[in-house]
Amino acid sequence: MENAKTVIKTVGLKKFYYTDEIETTALAGVNLEVRESEFVAIMGPSGCGKSTLLNIIGLLDNPSEGDFHFMGQEISKHSERQRADLRKANIGFVFQSFNLIDELTVYENIELPLIYLKYSAAERKKRVEEVMESMKIMHRKNHFPQQLSGGQQQRVAISRAVVAKPKLILADEPTGNLDSANGQEVMNLLSDLNEGGTTVIMVTHSPIDAEYAHRIIHLFDGQIVSENINAKDKAMV
Repeated sequence: MENAKTVIKTVGLKKFYYTDEIETTALAGVNLEVRESEFVAIMGPSGCGKSTLLNIIGLLDNPSEGDFHFMGQEISKHSERQRADLRKANIGFVFQSFNLIDELTVYENIELPLIYLKYSAAERKKRVEEVMESMKIMHRKNHFPQQLSGGQQQRVAISRAVVAKPKLILADEPTGNLDSANGQEVMNLLSDLNEGGTTVIMVTHSPIDAEYAHRIIHLFDGQIVSENINAKDKAMV
């Protein structure tokens, strides 16, 4: 991986929140670099800044201070529209709560990002059916989310995240609402996507899930306090 391109780079990243004249520091100077095809897990106690960092990396929030480069572009000078276009074209999101739309079928939920990206109807059909086949949910295409198990819902959510073939997957506690068997299936799916070349950054409380990553970043009080390379991956970096 040492010759891989840098996908994410942050330098001195800080984030402050203000309520009733009280300043809360969510991030206190984070320096992080993630290269293409890496699988990085971010761990730490609740309130340490994990979700804030993921939101900034996902172009959903802006840092208060510091530099943030996304795929070689310095983001601070980008407009909201430019950031949204970058996000839609390059990032897929997987959430703990699935975030599926109850009124849409499995097929329609997966198709949604392609509609936003203005793919033709024929291309949308081709891509949705391909991803449903690979995720083994074709037989559920006309079901609604509430008719699915938790594991099936997360398969749909992952399908939606990858249907536009993003370069980066951001996963926030992707197994948090699943039992161990379904959780392992979801982690295997994310690992397979990563082995296919997709960069994955995952926030997790689970040491078992973190073992799927090449690197484990530990956050505490808004700072990176340690970093571990999984033993099986030391030869890769």
